[in-house]
Amino acid sequence: MSSIEDYLSGHGFFTGLDESSIKFLSDTATKIRIKEGDVLFKQGEKADKFFLLRSGQIAVQVPALMGPMLDIQTLGTDQILGWSWLISPYRWSFQARALADSELIEFDGSAILAHCEENTKFGYELFKRFAALMSERLDAARQKMMDQWDPPGFA
Repeated sequence: MSSIEDYLSGHGFFTGLDESSIKFLSDTATKIRIKEGDVLFKQGEKADKFFLLRSGQIAVQVPALMGPMLDIQTLGTDQILGWSWLISPYRWSFQARALADSELIEFDGSAILAHCEENTKFGYELFKRFAALMSERLDAARQKMMDQWDPPGFA
């Protein structure tokens, strides 16, 4: 087994996927490194991948109408980053910036999406996991924006 395959086999996000699915995912994966301050992706750009953060910290951000980016969530070791590759129009909904030097596993979302179409059981299992992730990220975004923008009468 490759080290990526071993890592995915023991990772909670992928628990319950069969061995062939883990093998397929590891075959689409590449290890990458980014430096503190680097932008991994920008809102509105083409989304065709997702990431698993092995070490470091990544800020999930949205642009403000005025002023600096708003940090929605800070992700750390073992967290999944990116779901926009899964849903048309395949554009990033957020920006991701490294808060520290970071090591990630980058997955080829286009290849995985094609495999989801061919293997609907795999696709359904993966989509359930990403749906939960989307819900978590959107809730964090809503909460952070309400904390920053606190008009009377909003909850």
